[in-house]
Amino acid sequence: MAKISEGEFAKICEGIYADCEAIFQHNPNGTREEVLLWMLLCCLNSYLSLTELENPCFTGVPNEGTYRDAILFVLRDRRADDFDVGTYLDKLIEQ
Repeated sequence: MAKISEGEFAKICEGIYADCEAIFQHNPNGTREEVLLWMLLCCLNSYLSLTELENPCFTGVPNEGTYRDAILFVLRDRRADDFDVGTYLDKLIEQ
């Protein structure tokens, strides 16, 4: 199972945050927060090489909370070191 360090996770979040306006403009479906968390989840799926069985599935229309929960679920056992994921998520979606 692939793991991610705090530094690697921070770098991904910073890259998304730096490009947030362009990301949101090209993905206008959903709120800004939903789009950015969706992008982070997609990056983590690729970075951690998640299989189809490990990739979170959604029922209904996902929202900010759904994406946040999915990210926390994906990272639960995949953090190389102990860090507060929520702090990074809050910074990513701050206005």
